[in-house]
Amino acid sequence: MNSSRIVLLVAMISAIVGFFYFGGASHLTLAALKAQQSSITDFYNTHPMQALAGYALIYIVVTALSLPGATILTLAGGAIFGLFWGTVIVSFASTIGASLAFLSARFLFRDTVQAKFGEQLKAINEGIEKEGEYYLFTLRLVPLFPFFMINLLMGLTTLKIRTFYGVSQVGMLAGTLVYVNAGTQLGKLESLSWRIFPMNKPKKFDNNLVVIGAGAAGLVTAYIAAAVKAKVTLIEKHQMGGDCLNTGCVPSKALLRSAKFLAQNRRAAEFGMKSAAVDFDFAEVMERVQTVINTIAPHDAIERYTDLGVETIIGEAKIISPWHVEVKTVDATKIISTKAIVIAAGAKPVVPPIAGLAEVGYLTSDTVWGLREQPKRLLVLGGGAIGCELAQAFARLGSEVTQVESLTRLMMREDEAVSALVLAKFQHESITVLLEHTAKQFIVEHGEKYLLAEHNGQTVRIAFDQILIAVGRAANVTGYGIEEMGIELSARHTVAVNAFFMPVVM
Repeated sequence: MNSSRIVLLVAMISAIVGFFYFGGASHLTLAALKAQQSSITDFYNTHPMQALAGYALIYIVVTALSLPGATILTLAGGAIFGLFWGTVIVSFASTIGASLAFLSARFLFRDTVQAKFGEQLKAINEGIEKEGEYYLFTLRLVPLFPFFMINLLMGLTTLKIRTFYGVSQVGMLAGTLVYVNAGTQLGKLESLSWRIFPMNKPKKFDNNLVVIGAGAAGLVTAYIAAAVKAKVTLIEKHQMGGDCLNTGCVPSKALLRSAKFLAQNRRAAEFGMKSAAVDFDFAEVMERVQTVINTIAPHDAIERYTDLGVETIIGEAKIISPWHVEVKTVDATKIISTKAIVIAAGAKPVVPPIAGLAEVGYLTSDTVWGLREQPKRLLVLGGGAIGCELAQAFARLGSEVTQVESLTRLMMREDEAVSALVLAKFQHESITVLLEHTAKQFIVEHGEKYLLAEHNGQTVRIAFDQILIAVGRAANVTGYGIEEMGIELSARHTVAVNAFFMPVVM
């Protein structure tokens, strides 16, 4: 190492040691910032340019030397300068500081590292040459590694400084906005200190990630995390595979395939056939649905995910802190510490509070798969995707289907042309579709079940043997600890998030 490198290294080490020796870290805490907020704001109002320059210089130095406290400084930027100017100043100061750290690592260590490990780093260098900006941008947006580590490690690669600066400027902007905005509400942060400034954060973690829910989203999340060698625990309280395997995609598509086969046989002439006939038993069709589920189930099984490196637990999970999940199993209760938590608990059918519904009994998309006796008259309440596909499937299997929808058309989320096409097809297949009919009450008279619905101010009586409720689904968000965390729910009872998809905290 030549003399210039030695001088720079000694200067940086001296600055870092001095920072800690003279108590610099004690000034970059939430408590210190709140205590000094008034005097700092007064100084800014009196000497705005000096305050701005001094703040930017401190931020650059802290970032360039990879010192702790950048998050506090970002909050301070919002508290002192407001959202707009705070974001502008922090964005440029953080990028300049990061670039200085990048250049320092390059000047001090890159030649040595490349000379000693050049052959091993060949593939990485080639990847950086081709798509380095994309790698960096991804790391900036998904900070699995601390930003200071990204600055230093990128300095050891062949990435150009102008690329590093430009990508960092853009990539760090979202996170900057979040923390600067939090800083504008500094007075409210005291009760939320654990969310931004963890006071009881473990020094060591059992896990990198805990995933709650082993449905489609949870399985994919756990799989990808395990593939990159993260230590993952997957917790499921009911059935592996979740809705998709057990009550949603798989069974519904299996049933639809059987129903389509029957429909095509009835249209034999359209395919150039004189005739076709199929003899079937409804119970056997539903058993086939279960067979399809059982065939696919091993792909979502505990054994497979264990082989992939995922610890899988059947039990109930509850988040008790930002880094701890309590798991209750049949045998015991334990607490897992983790760096990150994903709630992928799926959804459940919405059951509307209509008088008499419990008395007549009802099916949902979760329970319909237990049927083995075909309903002669099936009433489907709801005209969305689930209601439509099951209405058509049961009609093709031979049930007399009536579909009731309170809105002006089926599948309201789709284009009008799609709704019209579905309605015409249903009418052709003898499905009775009642639009603008609002369910008011269920009654039983002389052993006969009826729905009383309102249409154009009149009461309509609709007789049925079984009713399928398909008016929508609601996210499973309760019972996992988010209420205690103060996380808000949206109007649709999902976790409320801001423009950056971060949870909104009350």
